[in-house]
Amino acid sequence: MPAPPAAPASAASAAQPAGDAVRWAVFSCALAPVLLVVYGTALGGASGAALGLAGVAAVCRMLLRRAELGRED
Repeated sequence: MPAPPAAPASAASAAQPAGDAVRWAVFSCALAPVLLVVYGTALGGASGAALGLAGVAAVCRMLLRRAELGRED
């Protein structure tokens, strides 16, 4: 008799994979500009990078939500 499949470590995180991705995106949107400024990039360049990352993260969030809902249009 095969063993039953192991339950995920956290049921909440397994149920919300898009939420996990969004949390990591927010973290990277906050961390990347700080590191850019620390390592000598101009504040304007770091702000531009933050806006670009935020835009990409927003589009990815939208696509992940649509995929979770099963939309195909």
